Amino acid sequence: MDRSTRPVRLADVAKAAGVSHGTASNVFSHPEIVREEVRERVKATAEAMGYAGPDPKGRLLRAGKVNAIGVATNEPLSYFFDDPFARVMMASISQACDATGAGISLVSAANSEHLAWNIQSALVDGFIVFCIEGDSRLVELARERKLPFVALDLDSENQSVAAIGVDNIAGAGLAARHLAELGHRRFAVLTLPCAEDGHGPITQAQAETSLYAGTRDRLRGYLGELSRFGIEVSQVPIYETVNDEESVWAGLDHIFAGAEKPTAILAMSDKMALHALDWLRRHDIAVPGDVSVVGFDGVPEGATSKPPLTTVAQPIAEMGHRAVKAILENDGASSRQLMPVDLVVRASSGPCPVKS
Repeated sequence: MDRSTRPVRLADVAKAAGVSHGTASNVFSHPEIVREEVRERVKATAEAMGYAGPDPKGRLLRAGKVNAIGVATNEPLSYFFDDPFARVMMASISQACDATGAGISLVSAANSEHLAWNIQSALVDGFIVFCIEGDSRLVELARERKLPFVALDLDSENQSVAAIGVDNIAGAGLAARHLAELGHRRFAVLTLPCAEDGHGPITQAQAETSLYAGTRDRLRGYLGELSRFGIEVSQVPIYETVNDEESVWAGLDHIFAGAEKPTAILAMSDKMALHALDWLRRHDIAVPGDVSVVGFDGVPEGATSKPPLTTVAQPIAEMGHRAVKAILENDGASSRQLMPVDLVVRASSGPCPVKS
């Protein structure tokens, strides 16, 4: 084959520079052991021939590791930058990778076909999988790669997946108990997605059969705790959102159009709770004077919102550090790490209005 029809190889550079292949290799990998005169000659020859240096992927693959972690989600790539929870998690993953010299590859796709290709072709040592449950497509694809992976979610019904997460049932119970102890008896729940085809008012049965473990478990935590206070949970309005402003505002439009308006809102994420605060402020509904709001996650934005948000805080940064460690120090075990949550009480929650 004529050289012009294929990439220039290190062997071509060595031959043109009049040195052995080993010497040419050392110029790029161990330059300190090559005489300066020879180094300069080989580099000048390489530059003239358009050779940029050995492909690091080949060297890393030969070593059996590429020293990189894939962070995968079936959300659009913008999720890593737009979602408050994802931003904090990615910052902690990045810090842990920086400390070990490992790289990060973000893996997402607009559809399942692209997601499959991206995961199958990702040059990584393992995957950290965002926002999934045990039998999701993401887990199946990660398993097919036969690489270590860890999910940032704990499915209460699937114990076979390596995961780092929190007890969503217990965490949601903390939020519901806090509001019930403040005297609230009229609640509304804004949920994370239950299915893949939209948002709107849903029944308790629909929410409990959600595709997503986090949604199911947080609802169980809310309703289980409310029932202990004698609240008729079948009457609690539940609105499925897609965790964005449009669906949260639509949900509150629907909920507050009803005859009995809630005095307490349980939001399954801080992101939707913050959108709820905006909606309530625009409608001149005082928080917490008329309505109390409690979120779930513990993102930094909650501490500076108006009013500051009461929330169930996850140890997001520690979860990210542990996820990186689980991949880089993988021993073949499928471990599950349950992290603690804390109820952080701020100004968005207060006693039930006397008029209720």
